[in-house]
Amino acid sequence: MVSVSVLIPAYNEEQRVGKTITSLWSTGKVQEIIVIDDGSTDYTGAVAAKYGARVIRLVQNQGKGKALTVGFSFQQGEFVLLVDADLQESAGETLKLLDPILKNQADLAVALFTPEKSGKGFGLARQTAQAGIKYLTGAMSKSPLSGQRAAKQKVWADLLPFSDGFGMEVGMYIDALQKGYRVMEIPLDLAHCPPGRNWAGFWHRGRQFYHICKTLMARAKNKSSKL
Repeated sequence: MVSVSVLIPAYNEEQRVGKTITSLWSTGKVQEIIVIDDGSTDYTGAVAAKYGARVIRLVQNQGKGKALTVGFSFQQGEFVLLVDADLQESAGETLKLLDPILKNQADLAVALFTPEKSGKGFGLARQTAQAGIKYLTGAMSKSPLSGQRAAKQKVWADLLPFSDGFGMEVGMYIDALQKGYRVMEIPLDLAHCPPGRNWAGFWHRGRQFYHICKTLMARAKNKSSKL
């Protein structure tokens, strides 16, 4: 039996993180779940602990990339899953990401949301990430921003530290491809809670777009310096 650790970065997710953890435990394939409480101002950490997760508490909000980088120093699994806190009942589906890795078909598996569940945004951040990945690696990606990912611990170790904030997914994707790892996108029946089309949602998307651009610029600069 393989040893599987799950890392969940969470910020103010007290309403959803418990259901996400329950769904993961219900698969019977997870040995440990670590929630990195990224400076939440609600009871995210307490709820996560109640449902059996180990909680790493960051006093101040550090952003998704730094939170997961910290989380990796605590996990002990041979295989590691990254899972967003808001998947709730659908979170158990992410265990399917291990299949292509166990079959030696991929080194890094990324969840591909179905179109109707992929979000309510305008696509600018995703399209920018796709264009950046294509320019820097030559690869086409349908799901460059999905936070649901799986790999062996030794692969993750080679990709650390992650880019800051919301740039971590696209940065990770580029780093993995440039280091020769096989990346496979797997369609999964997942549901999450993307930002709405309100001021809070626009602010979130604006920060995401900024972080993605910052990460792409850093990778492009690094590529130019090697030419």
